Amino acid sequence: MFTAKDVLFTYNSIISPKIFTPTKSSFDIVASVKIIDEFTIEINYKKPYFKALEIWMTGLLPFHILKDDNDLMTSQFNKNPIGTGPYKLKTLNISSNIVLTANDNYFDGKPKINTISYKFIPDTTTAFYTLKQKQLDLGGLSPIQIDRQINKDFKDNFSIFEKPSFGYTYMGFNLSSDKFKNIKIRQALSLAINRQELVDILFFGHAKVCTGPFLPNTFAFNKNIKAPTQNIKRAKILLSELGYNKNNPFEFKVITNANNSIRVNAAEILQYQLAKAGIIMKIRVMEWQAFLNTIVTPRNFDAIILGWGLSLMPDAKPLWHSNSDKKGGFNLVGYSNEEVDNLIEKGESTIDKKKLSIIYNDIFKHISDDLPYLFLYIPNSITIINKDIKNVSEALTGITHNQKDWIKE
Repeated sequence: MFTAKDVLFTYNSIISPKIFTPTKSSFDIVASVKIIDEFTIEINYKKPYFKALEIWMTGLLPFHILKDDNDLMTSQFNKNPIGTGPYKLKTLNISSNIVLTANDNYFDGKPKINTISYKFIPDTTTAFYTLKQKQLDLGGLSPIQIDRQINKDFKDNFSIFEKPSFGYTYMGFNLSSDKFKNIKIRQALSLAINRQELVDILFFGHAKVCTGPFLPNTFAFNKNIKAPTQNIKRAKILLSELGYNKNNPFEFKVITNANNSIRVNAAEILQYQLAKAGIIMKIRVMEWQAFLNTIVTPRNFDAIILGWGLSLMPDAKPLWHSNSDKKGGFNLVGYSNEEVDNLIEKGESTIDKKKLSIIYNDIFKHISDDLPYLFLYIPNSITIINKDIKNVSEALTGITHNQKDWIKE
């Protein structure tokens, strides 16, 4: 049974120094969490906090299962979790299928579909073929698939839902490296690339250029900031002012992960674009876990190509506050701007959304001007679903928001 003990246990786990999670900094302003009775907790804050309610909309941990577990990061529970949702986990095998069964005791009624099976298909071509054979009811399409590889029969069988994803891809610079400390270098790199060309080649129009650290349609987005237009001549002038030329070109290495082919392709396009300004960018592609353990975590890089998934409630602190530039923190590039720090701290205690929007628009501009990242693109999320499944509806969070009400005919 879900009780107040689970909430308190989850909070204590999040703030534990043994746990590394991007949500940790969101709980810094919590003063205390106290159990009142079995189903009631009292939460006190050190001061007003703009995400006072939102931070508790997180996955909760079962106290009765994990209270004696010494290492939650490697716990067997991670492969056999329980919850209070409409479906229960029946089978989870690494690199294999995941099977869910309906929760008979779900508070809002038992789901209409008894079993949902998620199939592990590592090859995108095979996954697409499986969809075309109607061996899957739900899946995703790549930009080239939706643009070039589906026909009328496919559209007759599947409904297509497309919306901007909650994430962006970026090239981040190691700001502690002498190569990137001078903003003129970062400005030259920014002017040397063509973001729209990158989007057009990679996504066939199913994405948009990213202009800064917060996504469109959120209170934090600054619509007045536009992506820089490619200007090779100006990029070369900036480079020459720093002593770089044909005989002494600016060189650096970018590293990204092998299991994301779009990022690898993006690196190759950026390499070609930068070469027009005389910049030599070398590319290294690595297996994901090795990339994290030997490159990202120890900050052992010139530049990286990565992405962030963002929530509907933007929070600048985990990625952009200088205090997040530490082991286990997510300020991976070592960004530090005292004015941004002050704005983030001011925003934390600003409850009025209009005032908060002004603060976050200002943060957006500072970060975009400072160029700790080259913000690249926001891909669209393209989901398709068998038309035999009824009661499907769109929502900001995606079509599975009401999955318990689906009926398959």
